[in-house]
Amino acid sequence: MSKAPNTPAPDLPPKPPARDADVSLWRYLRLFRADILSAQPAKLYHAWMAEFKTPFFRSFLVNDPTVIRQVLNERPDEFPKSDRVGEGLRPLLGNSVFLTNGDVWKSQRRIIDPAFEGGRLRDAFPAIWVAGAAAADRLAALDHSKPIEIEAETSHAAADVIFRTLFSLPIEDETATAVFEAFKAHQRTQPILNLGAFIPMPKWMPRFHRSETRRTAAHIRSLITQMVRRRQDEIDAGTAPDDLATKIMTTKDPKTGRGFTPEEMVDQVAIFFLAGHETSASALAWTLYLLARYPNWQAEVAKEVADAEADFSQLSKLRITRDVFREALRLYPPVPMMVRQAAAPQTFRKRLVKRGAQVVLSPWHLHRHERIWETPDAFDPSRWQTDAGRASAREAYMPFSAGPRVCTGAGFAMMEGVVLLAQILRRFEVKVTEQPAPVPVAHLTVRSRDGIWLRLTPRA
Repeated sequence: MSKAPNTPAPDLPPKPPARDADVSLWRYLRLFRADILSAQPAKLYHAWMAEFKTPFFRSFLVNDPTVIRQVLNERPDEFPKSDRVGEGLRPLLGNSVFLTNGDVWKSQRRIIDPAFEGGRLRDAFPAIWVAGAAAADRLAALDHSKPIEIEAETSHAAADVIFRTLFSLPIEDETATAVFEAFKAHQRTQPILNLGAFIPMPKWMPRFHRSETRRTAAHIRSLITQMVRRRQDEIDAGTAPDDLATKIMTTKDPKTGRGFTPEEMVDQVAIFFLAGHETSASALAWTLYLLARYPNWQAEVAKEVADAEADFSQLSKLRITRDVFREALRLYPPVPMMVRQAAAPQTFRKRLVKRGAQVVLSPWHLHRHERIWETPDAFDPSRWQTDAGRASAREAYMPFSAGPRVCTGAGFAMMEGVVLLAQILRRFEVKVTEQPAPVPVAHLTVRSRDGIWLRLTPRA
């Protein structure tokens, strides 16, 4: 591929400041509540492993690729997802595949995975293409004399993709719109720090979720229930479209012979919307910002996508666009940290990891690790076509996790990112504004503290 001129090294994309090396537990909790990323010390960009001790639990943040492979790929059953991850999410997600472990999780994946395998990506392509065109049309209708907060627009586009591919409904559908609006209200009520995430609590003890969090979650689930029931009626009548929801709802676990109950399907749709919508919106917004900040790369992408067509086979030709999106996922992985729990005593790098210890895997730090990547904080899509860059990626690139618990929609997300970028950049030039650079913060996903503001100019 052609290589756009690199921006001088000092002009690095924004990165949150690290905290002081030593802070009290309560100071750390306050920092963590405000933002996961800036609550961490700078040493994590260089260390292979770091241990954190609190009165309630012990955790190990791991950057060593060998240890990460043990946790995610080689012995995943010994490192189930930490129960504490779901403490703040269960009102909305219930018992979804994102929160379960063991046989329950394995059965859920056996039902869900076939919907994303084989030719299903090709089948989903037309809906994503149409969603991208609709997003570009919405952008065209905006006032281009003013800066545009692009995260709101990418959130709208990502939600449209989810509804079109999952239920064959555009975002303009009444129920789809209601879910989207209710989800935005739920996000405003949902703190990252739930008491149960830090203090071990028995299952019977209340989790002290905010009343508004419980209310908005219940409203979202009631709306999704309506969609699931309507789809089941269509399946029973033989009139259901061949989309992701139909595929999942008609698939049986080959080992147990059972499929999802309506309540279980509501759990899964909730996580599809949360994961597929939140992560894609984050990734697309940061990619557009990076292209606005580095116009030489934007020119390369715009040239490549100028003649893109609604043809799945065309995707393989969009190499620069794909590499730009990969690089954005490296710098701003939507899910910045993943937490596993040691089910039995372990030894990592000659250090004892006791049963119950939290094992934190951080794509944010791994993707910027100073011992693994060349110019780790620089935006350089050309690295994906070099031997060194590909070698680093094999060791330390996991925006979608890895191993058996890799995101089932990883291929779907990569296709979505490339298609939406193509649809937007073939019609608009994006530019940074006079405002300060966006500050990355992480709650559920990596977003900007005050939004990402860009200027859009229609291309001639």
